[in-house]
Amino acid sequence: MRPVSSLASTSSTTRPSGARKICIKPLARKPALPANFEAETWAMLSSAVDAVHQKQPVPHSLEQLYRVVEDMCLQNLGPGVYTRLQDKCESHIRQSLDKLLGQTPDTLAFLTLMHACWTSHCEEMHTLRSVFLYLDRTYVRQTGKKSLWEMGLQIFRVHLTERPEIGVKARQGLLLLIEKERQGDQVERSLLHEVLRMLHDLGMYAAQFERHFLEATSNFYTAEAASKLQSIDVPAYLAHVKTRLLQEEQRVEHYLVSSTRKPLLHEVRQTLLAAHIDVILEKGFTQLIEATRLAELTTLYSLLAMVDALPKLRVCFAEYIKRVGAAMVADVEKERTLVQELLQFKEKLDLVLSRAFCANEQFSHSLKEAFEQFINIKQNRPAELVAAFLDSKLRVGNKGSSEEELEEILDKTMTIFRYIDGKDMFEAFYKKGLSKRLLLGKSASIDAEKSMISKLKAECGSGFTSKLEGMFKDVELSRDVMASFRDSPQAQQISPDVELSVHVLTQGYWPTYPPVEVRLPQEILELQEIFSSYYMSKHSGRRLQWYPSLGHCQLKAAFPKGKKELAVSLMQTMVLLLFNSADGMGFNEILQGTGIDEKELKVVMQSLACGKVRVLRKEPKGRDVADEDQFFFDDEFKHQLFRIKINSIQMRETEQENEQTTERVFQDRQYQIDAAIVRIMKARKALSHTLLLSELFTQLKFPLKAQDLKKRIESLIDREYLERDPAQAAGYRYLA
Repeated sequence: MRPVSSLASTSSTTRPSGARKICIKPLARKPALPANFEAETWAMLSSAVDAVHQKQPVPHSLEQLYRVVEDMCLQNLGPGVYTRLQDKCESHIRQSLDKLLGQTPDTLAFLTLMHACWTSHCEEMHTLRSVFLYLDRTYVRQTGKKSLWEMGLQIFRVHLTERPEIGVKARQGLLLLIEKERQGDQVERSLLHEVLRMLHDLGMYAAQFERHFLEATSNFYTAEAASKLQSIDVPAYLAHVKTRLLQEEQRVEHYLVSSTRKPLLHEVRQTLLAAHIDVILEKGFTQLIEATRLAELTTLYSLLAMVDALPKLRVCFAEYIKRVGAAMVADVEKERTLVQELLQFKEKLDLVLSRAFCANEQFSHSLKEAFEQFINIKQNRPAELVAAFLDSKLRVGNKGSSEEELEEILDKTMTIFRYIDGKDMFEAFYKKGLSKRLLLGKSASIDAEKSMISKLKAECGSGFTSKLEGMFKDVELSRDVMASFRDSPQAQQISPDVELSVHVLTQGYWPTYPPVEVRLPQEILELQEIFSSYYMSKHSGRRLQWYPSLGHCQLKAAFPKGKKELAVSLMQTMVLLLFNSADGMGFNEILQGTGIDEKELKVVMQSLACGKVRVLRKEPKGRDVADEDQFFFDDEFKHQLFRIKINSIQMRETEQENEQTTERVFQDRQYQIDAAIVRIMKARKALSHTLLLSELFTQLKFPLKAQDLKKRIESLIDREYLERDPAQAAGYRYLA
């Protein structure tokens, strides 16, 4: 390999021979301007300014004028040019505004002249700025003086302010035109826009126009509101207010300055709405909500929201609910349809709340409070009626309702149930109806029954529904008992033509039924004995108590005109079986033969001889049953159906039964009050009377009166559970 060698080269720069150095040297003396330069130059610019002001052709080109201005600025003559131009513009503007003084009284004509003056000024200032552009961009910026455009505005504003006649006349014209437009006339909006834009550009809009405009707006709409409220109804007035607000919005868009929008709409709302809230609600709210006029109610809600008047609307809404609801609850004649009417009322209010009142949570709360107040005016009756309504819907014979519709009805009824204070009263009457539906096979749907129990459990807890659930368990266990009985030797003693079904119930779960002493037919007594022997063989130590008032039978009847199957109660069965041995009997004979209570027997005889299905004939004829009446087997009876149901009288609630149920609830409440007092006092040891009552009102969920609580406290003192506290006059101590 050849060795690699590195070479280093150096270079040197040498000035070429003969080159010369160029140097720039200042002039020995500054060139002098011609003596008449400033005067001649300004004369040229002055003639151009005059030509612009007089709307005549400019004698020089704009480029030439621009160069002249540039030369003067470069020679530090800018201040003089700016001042002279300002003087020329001020003189011209003064003359232009003076021409407007004493002009035509015609509003439209004067505003047209005003607009022409302003338009001319703007065009002139634009042209002059083009000529003096170099001055505007250099001298003005460097010294911080007003730009030529702003200078023109300042001069125009000062001289316009010095001539108040022009401003007042222009303002009056503007307000007059706007008032005419509000009254329905067509006006020249473009003219309004230009004049108002002029005031805005001059910075005079707020002081010279807006304040007076808002005052005129208030006066106009104050007078209009008073007139309209007298001449048209509330729905029409609300539509008018909505239209007016829209029109004012359009005025802002077309010719008013955007900053006016907020105070203008505020003024309109105050004069048309806020000042008349009470009158509007008093005259129109009830009319609107009773007719469910959702569109108008939506308008009312949205308008009142604009003036923060929703609290007043909410109070009016609640008062309407209380007034109508109280009238419904107080109407004794319509008690049978009360729950259905309440559901319809609630459905209407929910529709108004969701569609018109935007599902406002505060309105929803007011609705709930109003319902709770009026529905509990009669403390216990609504609970009883709700239970009766549910009984009618869950019982066989509720035609025209599918499972989905029934479920919807149950959900709606639960809403009414939530408003009721006396839920224990409801539970007592509901349990009574449920027992008859289960025992008499009158339930329309077991699934619906269980669904209702689930709803009650979710609402009130498992303690509320434990007995109701126990009733279902008894019914299911009874099916198993009967299945086992049919396979037992005792069942073989029963004739194949007879089918026996027995419900064995746990007494603590079911309503209390008074024992009824009657003379049962021998056939039924034998059946009872057979089942009792079977049951006691399986469950020694238990005691069976029979309740004939809850029994029902299917009887085979042979009439001369055909055989029939009669679905009747056990009481009706006892009466009909007597006619196997006699064609006719007197009322007293039947009374002796059955042992049924006289009052109850008369109702039973009415159902058999005076109802729609008359298997017995009564003499003399009539709707009422007397002690002297005679009853006969009806040989002429005929019916198109083979299986005939004769209404079971025990399905009808009597006033006495309802009173007994109510009395039992009151008795249970006393036990609950006593237990609550002892529980509280045991935990607190000593407590004042006021604090004890407060605790009781908090813990107990049914309606309470201080008088009733005082009686229970006195009772516990007598029974030595409590004693009066010697340390404080109105206090109690717990006795262990």
